[in-house]
Amino acid sequence: MKRLWSRLGVRAASVGVLAAGLTGGVYLGQDRDVPQQQQQVASSQALAQASQDELRLQQQLLKVREANHAADRAHRSAAEEVAAAKAASKVKAAASKAWTAETKAIEAKKAEEAKKKAEEAAGPVGYTGDIPESCNEYSGSREIGCALMLDAGFDLDQFPCLDKLWKKESGWNYKATNQSSGAYGIPQSLPGSKMASAGSDWKTNPATQIEWGLGYIEGRYDTPCGAWSHSQSVGWY
Repeated sequence: MKRLWSRLGVRAASVGVLAAGLTGGVYLGQDRDVPQQQQQVASSQALAQASQDELRLQQQLLKVREANHAADRAHRSAAEEVAAAKAASKVKAAASKAWTAETKAIEAKKAEEAKKKAEEAAGPVGYTGDIPESCNEYSGSREIGCALMLDAGFDLDQFPCLDKLWKKESGWNYKATNQSSGAYGIPQSLPGSKMASAGSDWKTNPATQIEWGLGYIEGRYDTPCGAWSHSQSVGWY
């Protein structure tokens, strides 16, 4: 009986020890699971925080890019405005210059026309030189031509040739103009401005025109009769 109770005691103690071990194992297993769950939670939270941080960083980078783009657009716009202003200023300056030049040209043309009208209205410049008695039979520009021819050293017998030559060319009219060639004045200078070598009043002064014409004749034909002979042969002198 004692041995039986002894065996039962041993078995009971063994069962107790086994139960205690199982219970302890359960508790130990539960204690090990808690830190792993906490670590998983912490890892999840860290990943979530990292994702949020990355998203905020991307948003900040996007804002920076947008700000840079806006600054670039503003800079380009400002540069375009400056360029447009410069171009407009150049166009305005060119237009002003062209307008000024055109205005001056118009004013110069009006002044020239007014001068021409004044000269035409005033008539020929009067002759202030002496008229020899041998030339008194002539009048007007012919009288002046006779006097200046003698002053130039030609003989009086040359005047009939000169008279015929310039009567043919211009009718002794100091304003005579050849519309086709542009020849002008009593000697029909071509162009008329050549007579400026004899005087600035070559347009309205018969004496200036005659003086130039006599010089031309002497240089080309020696005498008025030489010029008249050439004119008769070819139709011009």
